[in-house]
Amino acid sequence: MPGSGESEIVLIPLDEPGLERLLEAAVADAEPTEVMPPVEGPAGWTEARREAFLAFHRRRSLNPDTAIETTWVVEVDGRVCGAARLRPVSGRSALEVEAGVWLGRSARGRGIGRKVTAVLLDAARDGGAAKFVATTTVDNAAAHRLLSGAGAELDVRGTEIDAHLDF
Repeated sequence: MPGSGESEIVLIPLDEPGLERLLEAAVADAEPTEVMPPVEGPAGWTEARREAFLAFHRRRSLNPDTAIETTWVVEVDGRVCGAARLRPVSGRSALEVEAGVWLGRSARGRGIGRKVTAVLLDAARDGGAAKFVATTTVDNAAAHRLLSGAGAELDVRGTEIDAHLDF
């Protein structure tokens, strides 16, 4: 809402141009291990790591033959600052969706994650999901607050925390 002082947060379905913008945001504002699986080699955003980032998202979201999840580019006030995803997983008796969110350092601590999670919860419900799940690490206090604030139950499993929310 213009003039309200709040940032405009938009989730845009991932496409090739959005993927290039997402890579630029990740390189500028996040560590590789915060936004993608580990890649062998020296630390930082090497060329190999950049290519692996693109391949990862193409395989999981953009290639119709291999896609397993829906990914959105998180844009705040017209600037890409992260990504959000939902992946259907089979539950015992009802559809579960696994969620994931990453935000660049400059977007953290501003309530953006809470708003993105609310959009993901709505998308999961609208898609017929009966359960929302997410996993984070025990040292990610911001994610703990975000998930418990959304009503999820948190279960500690070693160095990870599983969050579960039934609809």
